[in-house]
Amino acid sequence: MRGHVRERGKGNWYAVLSVRDPQTGKRKVRFHSLPDCKTKREAQTACAKLLTETSSASHVSTSKTTLREWVEHWVSIGCPGSKRRKEVGQRSIERYSELLRCYVLPALGDRPLQRLQPSEIDYLYVTLADKISPRTLHHVHIVLGACLGTATRTGKFARNPMQRLVKIPAPGEPDHGMVLDQDQLRALLRGFKGRTFYSMVATAAFTGARRNEILALRWSDLDVGNRTLRIERALEATAKFGMRFKEPKSARGKRTIAIDDELVALLVAERERYLRIVAGVPDGAEVDLSLVKLPPDALMFPGETSLTKPRHPNGVSKEFHRKATALGFPALRFHDLRGTHETLLLDQGVPVHVVAARCGHDPAVLLRSYAKRTKRADTSAAAVIGTIARAVLS
Repeated sequence: MRGHVRERGKGNWYAVLSVRDPQTGKRKVRFHSLPDCKTKREAQTACAKLLTETSSASHVSTSKTTLREWVEHWVSIGCPGSKRRKEVGQRSIERYSELLRCYVLPALGDRPLQRLQPSEIDYLYVTLADKISPRTLHHVHIVLGACLGTATRTGKFARNPMQRLVKIPAPGEPDHGMVLDQDQLRALLRGFKGRTFYSMVATAAFTGARRNEILALRWSDLDVGNRTLRIERALEATAKFGMRFKEPKSARGKRTIAIDDELVALLVAERERYLRIVAGVPDGAEVDLSLVKLPPDALMFPGETSLTKPRHPNGVSKEFHRKATALGFPALRFHDLRGTHETLLLDQGVPVHVVAARCGHDPAVLLRSYAKRTKRADTSAAAVIGTIARAVLS
């Protein structure tokens, strides 16, 4: 293997490598631009480095692939990250594609992948900082890092530009929403009583299940005798496949939880209502409902057209927010019922690992992201420290 440098114009250096093809034995000439070299000595040093990399099989062949083309390929193979054995869900793939398509590709999409510079990514982050939230900008950074990390592992880069950024976007403070105390939760449930969403809201508040897990519950998941509820699937709304059922996003998501007598009675009454609908029997009419059967895959909280067709998750969130706002909770989201459930249990002294297992969480994530404070918990903490203070100062 041989090589030398040439200058094309003032300070425009490039390397000329003569490489022997191991299969045919013939020599091939390769040209490599050296844009960072201003003098002949710098160009000769860079050329020697190229020769070393090529001979040690660490050299990356020149490619005209653009960032846009690579992103399309990365999305098409399922957006693999550093944990290559972990499959990415379809909804996540669509979200990753959306972030790159909306915020990265308009500025850098036409850049050749191998010429992408850290300074260009730094400047992109500066321009985006005034347009999107810090949390979204951090997500853009994470997704772009995974995309370019895959390019590095597959030999598209010799050195990942993401590793040479001047500044990495901070995630900012996450929005954990609000948490209701017992009195507020009582007022909310009373406001929903008598409405279609009442049993769904009560299930969310008393189980801590996620919205899409609740929408995927079937009557076969309810064990009245043992007073348990089995959670083993979740609803996923995607652009490619529409609405479909999938396994929970982690192994912890599959779980069987104990439920109280009040919730059991509420769900039994809800199932009886659907049995009357199937039988065509009005409320109050005496009939043996044990002879009526629901479809095997009948949902607990189905859509309006079929007992096996789910509601759309976005519609559920919008309707819940509309009613919650009318009841005096304008900042409350459906997902906040999950945080409320977890916080109330922790306030009552239930061990962290028990609450985490019940809600399908990692205990560390539970404490970091979902263990919020209620006014009553803060008052209790103040009372405890007051007792300690009196004992110490007396």
